[in-house]
Amino acid sequence: MEHATPLAVPLGQAEVFQALQRLHMTIFSQSVSPCGKFLAAGNNYGQIAIFSLSAALSSEAKEESKKPMVTFHAHDGPVYSMVSTDRHLLSAGDGEVKGWLWAEILKKGCKELWRRQPPYRTSLEVPEINALLLVPKENSLILAGGDCQLHTMDLETGTFTRALRGHTDYIHCLALRERSPEVLSGGEDGAVRLWDLRIAKEVQTIEVYKHEECSRPHNGRWIGCLATDSDWMVCGGGPALTLWHLRSSTPTTVFPIRAPQKHVTFYQDLVRPSVLILSHCPVAPCRPDPFTSSLSPQILSAGQGCCVNHWQLSGELKAQVPGSSPGLLSLSLNQQPAAPECKVLTASGNSCRVDVFTNLGYRAFSLSF
Repeated sequence: MEHATPLAVPLGQAEVFQALQRLHMTIFSQSVSPCGKFLAAGNNYGQIAIFSLSAALSSEAKEESKKPMVTFHAHDGPVYSMVSTDRHLLSAGDGEVKGWLWAEILKKGCKELWRRQPPYRTSLEVPEINALLLVPKENSLILAGGDCQLHTMDLETGTFTRALRGHTDYIHCLALRERSPEVLSGGEDGAVRLWDLRIAKEVQTIEVYKHEECSRPHNGRWIGCLATDSDWMVCGGGPALTLWHLRSSTPTTVFPIRAPQKHVTFYQDLVRPSVLILSHCPVAPCRPDPFTSSLSPQILSAGQGCCVNHWQLSGELKAQVPGSSPGLLSLSLNQQPAAPECKVLTASGNSCRVDVFTNLGYRAFSLSF
């Protein structure tokens, strides 16, 4: 096992230093390898750890199987976001995005392939990059964060081709409408903005905090997470976690969860349409959701608190499942067809552990830095 320690520490203090690092660790981001058998996790120290899901899920797994097979120092600051292409792991930190070859990482050759910095307004500006989004149809990567813009990078040439401006404060999250060349962004200004990539313009704005049923002034107006599925969007943060109909800009279900949510994703389920939320907060009754279909998706979301809460789209609470972290920031659902035996949900946040759910009813075990 290989580990890279970012700071030089006297020999006698190395174990104490590592224990303190683990105690104060936050895991911001995750990404599954193209083969589906490995998971990358990025923390607040700029480290990326690679875990073998296939080894950890094996019937012969030992405690060592739940440790990283390799850990390397990727960024000088936190690793806020990661995504994977069919060959590369892309990671983002303060002001730049880096590319790594998965094939080399798995051989423990953790040398960056390239690094790119968006064209910021001044050379002194080093904003964090909070979100990365792949747009497969145009082979591009969209970056967004502290400079309030969405930057598009051509993955073939490495050049930045456009910048989308409209947010008045920094951007937390991005989502792609796969059936149309449109991207949604949510930020500290409390707005979800819809961008048409064909014309490189903003075509719709939803100021969530201005809707009385969603507004929670004591939490602020910021949008910390969003996801989209065709004509539907779910978003949350300062305002309540809410399901929206995009064409009519109408909130259809306000989920009665008090804790701010930090990550959300749709998940298609053909048997039992429902919503999953990760939090610890008490739940009150919610008005029914008019969105009804035999192919209704599930929703996975994560936020303050350690529990997995399972909801129906109507707002009915189905189950609560505890995890190991006091707060959750990142979810990763491994659905790579090449590794059906590794189909798991992983959740990480304010600890050195990544919780692994082999089904959506309980936590099977935890991986650990």
